[in-house]
Amino acid sequence: MKVMDQMRHAKPARNRNLFSRSLIPLVIGLAALIWVLARVLPKPSRASYPCMQVAMSLAAGFLAYLGTLVLSALSLGLARRSLLARRYGSALVLLVAGFSLPLFFGGDLESARAGVAAADHPPNEPVGEARGIFPGRVVWVHDPDATNQDCSPGAFGHGWFLDENNDQAVIDRMLSDALKALTGEATDSGAWQAIFTYHNQERGKGAMGYQQGETVFFKINVTSSWAGNINPMDFSKTYNSYYGVSETSPHLVLSALRQLVNVAGVAQEDIWIGDPMKHIYKHCYDIWHAEFPDIHYLDHDGWGGREKVVQSQTAVVTFSDRGSVLREGTWSDATAGDTVWNDYLYTIFEDAEYMINIPTLKGHKHAGITAFPKNHFGSHTRDNAVHLHGGLVAPEENNPRRQGYGLYRVQVDLMGHSLLGEKNLLYLLDGLWTSDMEINDPDKFMMAPFNNDWMSSIFLSLDPVAIESVGFDFLRTEFTAGRGLATHPQMEGVDDYLHQAADSTAWPPGILYDPDDDGTPIASLGVHEHWNNAQEMQYSRNLGTGEGIELVTPGTLTAVTEGILPDGSAYHLEANYPNPFNPSTTIIARWPVESEVSLVVYDLLGNEVARLAEGRFPAGRYEFRFDGNALASGLYLYRLMAGSYMETRRMLLVR
Repeated sequence: MKVMDQMRHAKPARNRNLFSRSLIPLVIGLAALIWVLARVLPKPSRASYPCMQVAMSLAAGFLAYLGTLVLSALSLGLARRSLLARRYGSALVLLVAGFSLPLFFGGDLESARAGVAAADHPPNEPVGEARGIFPGRVVWVHDPDATNQDCSPGAFGHGWFLDENNDQAVIDRMLSDALKALTGEATDSGAWQAIFTYHNQERGKGAMGYQQGETVFFKINVTSSWAGNINPMDFSKTYNSYYGVSETSPHLVLSALRQLVNVAGVAQEDIWIGDPMKHIYKHCYDIWHAEFPDIHYLDHDGWGGREKVVQSQTAVVTFSDRGSVLREGTWSDATAGDTVWNDYLYTIFEDAEYMINIPTLKGHKHAGITAFPKNHFGSHTRDNAVHLHGGLVAPEENNPRRQGYGLYRVQVDLMGHSLLGEKNLLYLLDGLWTSDMEINDPDKFMMAPFNNDWMSSIFLSLDPVAIESVGFDFLRTEFTAGRGLATHPQMEGVDDYLHQAADSTAWPPGILYDPDDDGTPIASLGVHEHWNNAQEMQYSRNLGTGEGIELVTPGTLTAVTEGILPDGSAYHLEANYPNPFNPSTTIIARWPVESEVSLVVYDLLGNEVARLAEGRFPAGRYEFRFDGNALASGLYLYRLMAGSYMETRRMLLVR
């Protein structure tokens, strides 16, 4: 009945044979050629954009196709002359050439696009318009004490999501630090006032904070909680093999609820929480309900005292491919079934004044990454989201046939929709228990600074593109072939949707993203770029080279009020002296409170060459001597981690 209801409201399918397949490359190629000339001639640097590389490839194909038409016409003309001269052998060869040449060069549009891929991810080339109180700012807080290093995440009865594996006090402090770093405010209450004011100004409501009676919806991710699996801690309930998969942490949600109720002053009765397509686990419900019994806990079926979601008759997402890509599909064939034009949402998305989207950062076998827009694959009223897979890199499992850049990406529609995008108060990305794939248990990270421990991180931003870009950089750095885990973030074109969400010049020819179907294409949703390298993790605003992303940790921005050193200093890593050096140099670091500290030297390939400090140190100023006698001349990096503070500097060894 639900599918029939969707079809009843859907637009009629267009005639798929309206244009001959042989005409598609001509139409698209001509459009691409005009687009390249219009965009690149005024600004030649645009030629390096991945979207322009796609367009230039299509334009080149179009010119090649025109050339084949000319050759075909010449061949047919010569064949006619050969027939008149009774040279039948030559005539046959020329006829075959004349009719076959266009067939070899007239491939379909989607295959042509999918075959074009950027060779790599160039660093520090921001596109789009940065958003936020501090534009483009993404706050990253990492504290290994937040999680239990010895946890076996899928061990039944000892799941990663239980109290025994999470330090709630540490997670509370991490979120508090992130809020202050995001806004530049000295207090949590000041941070919330700044966030609400900024958000309301951006939505045209004026410079106003939270108003009593306004509702807030927490959109969480509990992919595995389908029917019969509501209570994995009770053996009387159905139990399946997806127990313990990486999903939104109940402890991070509890921290956010504490902030919203106890600090921002939002009444419990005005808060809703859930994943509308799924259910709320008992272990989550018990943690949250014990402290906040008057919050509305949403459930797809209303089980266990939860409130049943309601389907809307008016909240619609219209997909901007306009019937050219998305189909009802199956798990094995995303091209099967009727055309999909739109989705209906639940009434909570209409009723809520604000939304806080809390996805878990993970790899994904169809999208490459799952974060904020992918979390909304559970916000529509269908039974599953297989119909959206056609707009991803790998529509069918292990079949990345839509790799490359310049293809329609369904995530852009979800990010730009008025109910799913514009209502986001802030973007809170859960990196406490991260995984290589959406339905796998959490994985430990090998890259620095995690060093074979859980990611134990949270990310916060007011720029939806920037925070997603940072998350992708972590995933693509960690989940490589050498890990022995899933490598979905390595699929080419995973960040295509981020290019398009940031900059309309990256949109595919013929696509105008207008998910509200009101005639107004979306504007830039934020800024996208990649960091300079995985050791320094610096973006253009960190380097002072552009107006892109700024990745910060609280220690780099705010002094700790307790335990300040006598000279008033806080966390700091000084430039080594001398620099350049031969063969040794001195590194000075300081921190204002007793901290877990590591000071490590790396080469430019990310290999550790020396560990100068490791362990818990009292507050103070420390000098560390580095001896480069056994090393070759060249540039080296040294990184200080002290609590949640991180800073990296460079030094040059000259023989």
